[in-house]
Amino acid sequence: MRRSNLPAELNRFVGRDAERGELDQLLADFRLVTVVGVGGVGKTRLVVQAAREAQKRYCDGVHLVELAGLRDPELVDHALAEALGPADQTSRPPREVLADHLAGRRVLLVLDGFEHLVDACAAVVRRLLLSAPGLTVLAAGRRPLRVDGEAVLALAPMPDGDAVRLFTDRARAVCPGFEAGDPDPVRELCRRLDGIPLALELAAGRLPALSVEQVLERLDDRFRLLTRGSRGAAARHRTLRTAIGWSHELCTPEERLLWARLSVFAGPFDLEAVEYVCTGPELPPERVLDVLDELIAQSVVLRDGTGPAGLRYRMLDTVAAYGAEWLSALGDTPRLRRRHRDWYMGLATWCELEWFSPRQAEVAACAESALPNLRAALELCLEVPGEAHLAQHLAGTLWFYWVGCGRLSEGRHWLDRAVALESGNEDARLKALWVLGYVAILQGDGTAAVGALHECGERAERVGHALAQAYTTHRKGCLALLSDDMQGAQELLGRALAAYRKLGELNSQVLMGQVELAITKVFQGDLEAAVALCGEVREVCEERGERWTRAYALYVLAYAAWTRGDPVAARELLDECVVIDHAFHDLVGLVLAVELLALVTAGEGDPVEAAVLQGAAGRMWESVGPPLFGSAYFSAPRRLCEQRVREALGQEAFLAYVAEGRALELDAAVERALSGRPRPAAPAAERVRGGRGLLPQTRKPADSPTVKGGEPTG
Repeated sequence: MRRSNLPAELNRFVGRDAERGELDQLLADFRLVTVVGVGGVGKTRLVVQAAREAQKRYCDGVHLVELAGLRDPELVDHALAEALGPADQTSRPPREVLADHLAGRRVLLVLDGFEHLVDACAAVVRRLLLSAPGLTVLAAGRRPLRVDGEAVLALAPMPDGDAVRLFTDRARAVCPGFEAGDPDPVRELCRRLDGIPLALELAAGRLPALSVEQVLERLDDRFRLLTRGSRGAAARHRTLRTAIGWSHELCTPEERLLWARLSVFAGPFDLEAVEYVCTGPELPPERVLDVLDELIAQSVVLRDGTGPAGLRYRMLDTVAAYGAEWLSALGDTPRLRRRHRDWYMGLATWCELEWFSPRQAEVAACAESALPNLRAALELCLEVPGEAHLAQHLAGTLWFYWVGCGRLSEGRHWLDRAVALESGNEDARLKALWVLGYVAILQGDGTAAVGALHECGERAERVGHALAQAYTTHRKGCLALLSDDMQGAQELLGRALAAYRKLGELNSQVLMGQVELAITKVFQGDLEAAVALCGEVREVCEERGERWTRAYALYVLAYAAWTRGDPVAARELLDECVVIDHAFHDLVGLVLAVELLALVTAGEGDPVEAAVLQGAAGRMWESVGPPLFGSAYFSAPRRLCEQRVREALGQEAFLAYVAEGRALELDAAVERALSGRPRPAAPAAERVRGGRGLLPQTRKPADSPTVKGGEPTG
């Protein structure tokens, strides 16, 4: 028996360090290890490489058996006997001969491409493992063997770094001296090709005729583009279509149908979505789970992990594109896209209702996970004549996500497109208009906000839509607040809150109106009224499990505590505020809290850390809009903080620490804000030049500034 029949390498093995380490450990711990994955993901290359690296452990040899070309299950035993070479020409069954031959030997048997013969392979592998204790089997296929004792390694596409390395290596082979120049197109190409090694190698093979940018432009028809594999390669590895098509051939009619229908999903999806969107007479709901399970087993569908939004599944873009071709051939694409849209319209409605509940964090995670599919639903509504009202309704319904989860820019994109169309549905248009006004206000675009709210108000009055009128008045009050018109804001917000009470409206928006009214009070020095308003909000939020609006109420209470000279209470409130806002990715609430934390930190006697936090806040504003909305009232704490810290540190040191804060990524900035730690005294003192000493450890009530007309005094 030959020691090994592993093929020699024709080009170098790139990447997969983590997978190689994991596979080596599995081979040490288990006697049957199966590497599974979608076509072209690199299963064969990985198992051969792993076998080559492990062959010293197998004194009687390492033997590769290629089964992809075999069609008759009864020939599996003969193929194994041929590879292992037992000299027996008797009438004994090959399986019996193999079992006797391997007994007492230490052998690694590598099986590749067995998925179309899975039952026959499973039977022979089980028999051989039972009769030959020194045998280890390493298999590569698109599904597990499902034999007792099997360890399965699901091979994912290459991570970004490995994918770029592989593409660059193969590109230099066909174009000596290849340099990416701008690395962004190469990274985008690797991303669009899902990090599938076969696809990357086929794309690199096009570079003698095309640039990377030209390959990218042609990826919408990837199966036609990626066709020129090596002449010596296995047939299933010569084109991307045959690599994916091989999996398709192995599927049952039900599995092929579900594969095609799943292609309408634009991102992760859950079982409930599949059961609604993909069922029909040919695929009843009670069959979906079993069929989906088979597609998962064959690596057509991947588990996307269990996160805050629950278990999700996904398809690689390349696999989905193949399914989309089949769905189009069936003539069923328009119907499935409508069902998909209807599901995500319903999901958005559920999320909006549940936002005002203890499930708020779950809603945020759900919306985040569903975003690619929500985008697809919005696109369909916008492109189909007569469905503009659905686009307006969906874009407006997602206000909680645009505003509460840090998606202002994207929300503005969809809202602008939706309201540009005349839908003929007043309810949908009015909601989209006031939400557009809300988003534009927070972005600092007063002109767009005024236009949207003016149209919304006129239309609502004309059709007698009292609720839309209340929301319009509310948002006009918010605009007045950020424009430093405290009297106007107070009057408008008071009217809106009265209207909400009359209409029986109670949700996060209504509570936010009360918080905004409290802000007008605190800015004008009426701390008692502000604290009372936010105390009510806090109580309702605790009763309903609402956290997002609660964070803004905490900000106002912290502002009042700081103004009264209680930095300990202010920091405690702001810490909770930062935690909530960061969890929801609400940059508006987060940056306001960090700005105030900087002033509190300065008052605690740490000007260095205060300057760092100011720098971090400055960077955050770049992702939101005009710093502190361009408002003198909102800017007052920052100006006071800067004045005191400059005096303590001097200009040079102040700018250095601000730059340090600006360099912090968001997570690091939040961690810094929550640490509340003073910097070491000695290093800080060495960098301070021209400073006038640290701020006092605590601020007396008399030292607390009162904002009047936007200018701090005291």
